[in-house]
Amino acid sequence: MKVGFVQYNPVFGDVDENFFKIEKMLKDISTDVLVIPELFATGYLFENKAQLLSLSEPAGGGKTYEFLKNLSKKMDALIIGGFPEKDGEDIFNSAIAVKPDGTFHIYRKLHLFNREKIFFKPGNTELNPFEFRGVKFGMLICFDWIFPESYRTLAMRGAQVILQPTNLVLPYCQKASFARAIENRVFIVIANRIGEEKMENISLRFTGESIIYSPEGEILARASENEEEVAVVEINPEKALDKWITERNHIFDDRRPEFYER
Repeated sequence: MKVGFVQYNPVFGDVDENFFKIEKMLKDISTDVLVIPELFATGYLFENKAQLLSLSEPAGGGKTYEFLKNLSKKMDALIIGGFPEKDGEDIFNSAIAVKPDGTFHIYRKLHLFNREKIFFKPGNTELNPFEFRGVKFGMLICFDWIFPESYRTLAMRGAQVILQPTNLVLPYCQKASFARAIENRVFIVIANRIGEEKMENISLRFTGESIIYSPEGEILARASENEEEVAVVEINPEKALDKWITERNHIFDDRRPEFYER
């Protein structure tokens, strides 16, 4: 199975231009699974709730879904991307995984970062893997990286590959995810963005370095800090079913939850 990521610099608020940029970058790409960054079509640094609301859309019913559905069908691949999801009066920082037949799986970010707490409602979706081409996938978004329970839950529920759209500004996630991969023996695909966004006295620089880890912590692909890139690698998802570290150590069976803080 081939998995990959898109790393790019979106134009804030220009959804159609961002669709065009993504499509151009993927012109000659072949893969089974592709991850695009968090909030990839809208940008990240919103001025107010009204601005965010104008760029939000319901799951499976907006321009972003239509774009990803068409892209998925064209590429015959599972496409994952982040978007602001409108659900009644609430807005969630969500990711959608769209299959070539148009069906989709939604994940709403559980752990909101900094100013996201002003605009978004905390996610309420369960950490449940879904299946595509015989492989079980889990989704997380950006700041979920600092909560190892998220990865462990997905892994214990059968996820072999964890797909993670991000807009990273802290310099830790790419390194920390090495531990998340080996302690759960899963593949991790992190799609980050690059560039800067500014608003009044706030400025954010995104760290790039999108990365793919194997269950042994091997770096299968890593992007630069500041270039737009697409990377695709071949993986064997069966590797993530082997949870033995030694002949006597199984990462799940050896857990001692009765001694852990809850």
